[in-house]
Amino acid sequence: MNSIIAPREERVMFGIGIILLSQVAFVLIDPSAKWLAAAAIPTTEIIFVRYAVHLALVVGFFLPQRGRALVRTRNLRLELARGVALLTSTIFAFLAVRSLPVTMTGAIAFTLPLIVCMLSIPMLGEQVGWRRWSAIVVGFAGVLVVIQPGTSAFNPAVFLSLASATAGAVYNILTRKLAGVDSASTQQFYAAALALCCITPFAFGDWVWPTDAPTWFAFAVIGIAGMLGHQLATVAARFAPASVLAPFSYLQIVYLAIISWLIFNQPPTLWIYLGAAIVIASGLYMGLRERKLSKPITPVVAGT
Repeated sequence: MNSIIAPREERVMFGIGIILLSQVAFVLIDPSAKWLAAAAIPTTEIIFVRYAVHLALVVGFFLPQRGRALVRTRNLRLELARGVALLTSTIFAFLAVRSLPVTMTGAIAFTLPLIVCMLSIPMLGEQVGWRRWSAIVVGFAGVLVVIQPGTSAFNPAVFLSLASATAGAVYNILTRKLAGVDSASTQQFYAAALALCCITPFAFGDWVWPTDAPTWFAFAVIGIAGMLGHQLATVAARFAPASVLAPFSYLQIVYLAIISWLIFNQPPTLWIYLGAAIVIASGLYMGLRERKLSKPITPVVAGT
């Protein structure tokens, strides 16, 4: 029946396979946004396209199967809050990527599990011990290595990227809360619809159409990648805990390094490699600690 919501299951290998596919999709979002920004496409237009395509795909794929059940939610407040968090993360991320290499925004995005851990105190009522606090401190020290404050390499746009990661952490926590409550397709419908409603009034003032094939490709792929990435990651949350899924999200830095070098001629610096390694190590430790404590937390979804 369309009204039946798939429950959480323990199928770890299946969940890992799904999260790996989601990373391939997620890694296309920020480079597409950066390419469109370089083509003088306004940020509001990029966000509009991102969610218009996303919503069209959700409706096209799932409305014929589920009918009105697609928009039926058991917790509207959580769905709307999750959508606001995702839109906020997207806005900050797309603004940041205009000025920063995608490897830098990617490395900063890996603070997600650290921020999730901190937010789990007020949002989930968890207690965080000194080991996890130590991992958080070390992880943010890695961020300092990446952004190099006080040097000529420092760009204030990193604060936009950190804001995006914070909103993304809220989105992740709310995604976990909705697992087993609403279907993945319903969650994607509300996230895309809310974002589109919010951004549409601002999208058409300075509309710019792409003028070449690569820009048209980025124009289309940004929404497709966003929908697939979030749909797959939401489904993966049903089958495996975050402590298992989180390490696989770090593959993004490898893909982003290749894209940054080959497409944008921005090879990662030694400081990005070193800082990213510190952040990733902290996140992995955090995941292992969560697994040892057997506390279910949200899956890490490092994508906008």
